[in-house]
Amino acid sequence: MEDFERLRGRLFGIAYRMTGTATDAEEILQDAWLRWQDADRTSVRDPDAYLAKIVTNLSIKQLTSARARRETYVGEWLPEPVLTGRDEFDVLEVVAERESVSFALLLLLERLTPAERAAYVLHEAFAYSHREVADLIGTTDANARQLLSRARKRVATDSRRRQPVDRVGWREFVDRFLAAAHAGEIDQLERLLTEDVVSTADGGGKVIAARNPVVGRTLVARYLIGTLQKFGAGFVMRFAEANGEPVLVAESPDGLMAVCFVEAGPQGVSDLRFVLNPDKLAFAAAQLSQIGGLSDLSW
Repeated sequence: MEDFERLRGRLFGIAYRMTGTATDAEEILQDAWLRWQDADRTSVRDPDAYLAKIVTNLSIKQLTSARARRETYVGEWLPEPVLTGRDEFDVLEVVAERESVSFALLLLLERLTPAERAAYVLHEAFAYSHREVADLIGTTDANARQLLSRARKRVATDSRRRQPVDRVGWREFVDRFLAAAHAGEIDQLERLLTEDVVSTADGGGKVIAARNPVVGRTLVARYLIGTLQKFGAGFVMRFAEANGEPVLVAESPDGLMAVCFVEAGPQGVSDLRFVLNPDKLAFAAAQLSQIGGLSDLSW
């Protein structure tokens, strides 16, 4: 019991980075707990490695089956957001590993095979050696090195160079962005977007959301203004932190309605990612219940 609780944060972090969903990560920990209870612990010399191996292999299995299910997912699939930035929310140990849990990186990791993803997460986020990664995955040292090498190349090829977010500047910029969108000032809003801006929404077929990404300055500006005019009444937008980065959250009298990741640089907003599927907001909503709601969330 003590070993499992001591390692709970790390085990959750491995499972979440592997699957991209907090709900699956929690189920994996429950399964790992049952296996730990049934294990002959007198024969376990290293509980840390033993539990990490259980969670890693359960995560690989879960990710493999989840990807098959996602082939029939309605619309765009995005990871589940996890609120961070407060002691009560420190389930991901983001202070030390902020980049490894960013929303953009989780999306890049979706392009890796489950084994590549495991090698990358264990080595890059949790500093396991090549030998330890091989033991945890159940492969040879040489194959673990190959898995990690391929994963690094694919992530490096696909990722943009990300600079640390200037939160004050980000907030001032997003305030201007929101003001233009709410006022319906399409020309002003277009000036705040990059030419190739992409807006992605994940409603999971459970709420109204664009099923395909909206691309381009003019289309995204019109889409945002139209959406706010049609569905924005009664919503309040607040600043918060999720996955180690600043985000916008939307609430209504019914509770949490959306988490929005806004990626902005010197040229303007380049990516907007809206998590709207109620199932994917359940974990964040449960986190909010710990602190009495959204009103105490801003930074």
